[in-house]
Amino acid sequence: MKHLLIPVLLLSACGGDEPVHDQRHAPRDLMQENRDAVKLEDRDIDLYVRRHELELTKSGAGIRYRLLRDMPGDTIQPGQWAKVNYRMELLSGDTAYTSKAGEPESFLVEMDDVESGLHEGIQHLSPGDSALIIIPSYRAHGIIGDQSKVPMRSTVVYHIGLVAIAPNE
Repeated sequence: MKHLLIPVLLLSACGGDEPVHDQRHAPRDLMQENRDAVKLEDRDIDLYVRRHELELTKSGAGIRYRLLRDMPGDTIQPGQWAKVNYRMELLSGDTAYTSKAGEPESFLVEMDDVESGLHEGIQHLSPGDSALIIIPSYRAHGIIGDQSKVPMRSTVVYHIGLVAIAPNE
């Protein structure tokens, strides 16, 4: 009799009055929220582009760019070092980051820890070129931002110049 009482107590402790939440729907709802956020961000970028009367090319991966100065030469390739001058802004026009005057910064294309959209955008430039590159949050700092100057889900706008393709360091 004792052995029968334990399973009965365990079953009654589990309770049957609480609704059971179906966890299979949560990921789909989150995916839809992300799709909706991407659509809203895309609309905000469109408004920015119209407000500034910009003509940009949109890549299949979502970045938008325009060469402002197009010099002859080969474009930078993955595995090469990009020496750049830049100013990164938010859509509001607030400057988040900028390189120091006369001190270009370097990063290894497709290999360093910079925005994936910047890796893509820089590959349209050859030394001496400058460009405007708009990177949506999902190709920039993502949902949480950078925990400093780039707020969560922020589109970033790069004013960037490729100073040189630096030798491998």
